[in-house]
Formats: sequence, structure tokens, C-alpha cells
Amino acid sequence: MRIHLDFTDFFDDSLDPPVRGHLHLPRTPSGDALVITHGAGSNARAPLLFGLAETFSAAGIAVLRCDLPFRQRHPHGPPRPGDSTQDREGLKNAVIAVQKLSPGRVFLGGHSYGGRQASMLSAVEPDLAGGLLLLCYPLHPPRKPTQMRTQHLPKLHTPTFFVHGTRDPFGSISELEEVIKLIPARTRLVKVEGAGHDLNFAKGTEDTRNHLAALILGAFQPFFS
Repeated sequence: MRIHLDFTDFFDDSLDPPVRGHLHLPRTPSGDALVITHGAGSNARAPLLFGLAETFSAAGIAVLRCDLPFRQRHPHGPPRPGDSTQDREGLKNAVIAVQKLSPGRVFLGGHSYGGRQASMLSAVEPDLAGGLLLLCYPLHPPRKPTQMRTQHLPKLHTPTFFVHGTRDPFGSISELEEVIKLIPARTRLVKVEGAGHDLNFAKGTEDTRNHLAALILGAFQPFFS
């Protein structure tokens, strides 16, 4: 049986852009924290982010699920041209806000577009986060393998943990394995068999979602130990 942990709405309007989301505080904190955000078509309430937040917070890691600035401005639809710069600033502010609450390391991550923005931010701010958690990194648009989104990866010096489905149309496992070689930092790739771009969280049962979240946590913790 799943035990749902408490979480609270989180706001910090002293920063520009502001930080808004949902904060999971563990009952027995380890001191570490994770800031995690959503993809281009979603928000901080995505089942994937919620499931990971519950599992990580149960293990002692505080988690902030945050809405990117573009989603704060527009409740629906993808980011618009020019949004990405402010979205990265929003992620930076989220890390700064959580650093005030957590004495340990603050990890940064996201699903798809959110993970890409996290990695682009870390490529220019290598000391901002203790590590990256990139869920379903969007290597290229579906069926457009020549439009690779990898230009910043050779500048990425933050340890990076990838989770990717074997049926993800935004990049195959073999493509991702080649791209990871561009990153000078330590990396780890966890493959999820049969999963698409949401790691099958939207259509999976609660048991399968819990199992996957536990699998990710079980590989994440030793990688960053």
C-alpha cells in the first residue's frame, strides 16, 4: 500500500522570476534536496514528478516540484520562442530558494524540456547543483534525428544521471549512449525497458510507478554517494 507523504505549496516571490511549486519535506531528513521540473506540455503536478518526489522524500531527500516561469505565465501550451532563458533563471532561483532550506547538497533535474534547461544552466553554472537528474532527455524532435540538442553537453561538468525509456521517440538508447560520451563529468544511464517519453507513468499502475521510482532512487543514491 502506498503511503502518501505530506507536501505544501511553495512560493518565493522575492526572486525574479518567482519560484512556485510544491515542497515535499521528509520526516527524517538527510540534509540533501532535489529541485525537479516538468516538460514542455506539462506542469509540476505531473504524475512522474509526484511519484519521484514521494519516493525521494521517503528516503530523506527534500523535493521541490517547481513550475517553470513559462508555465506560471500560461497554464496551457508549450513554451514560446525566447522563454528558455527565463526558464533557466527560474530554475536557478529555485535552487537558491531550496539552498536556504537544506544544509546539504541540492540536486537539479527535470523531465524532457525541463531537464534540458537544467543541463544548459549547469553547463554555465557548474557549481550551482550537486548533480543532475535528467528524465527522458529530448535529444531531438521525434523523427528528426539530425536536429540534435547537444551543443552544450561538452561544457557540462556537473555529474549527470540519465533515465531513459527504450521506446522514447525523442532519442534512442544508442543515440543517448553516444551523446553521453561528450560530457566530461561523471555520468550514469538507467534504461527503462519498453517505456516511452513519460517513462509510462501516465498509463502505468500505481505498483509499476512505485517500482520505477524505487528503481531510479536505488541507482541515484549510490551514484551520488
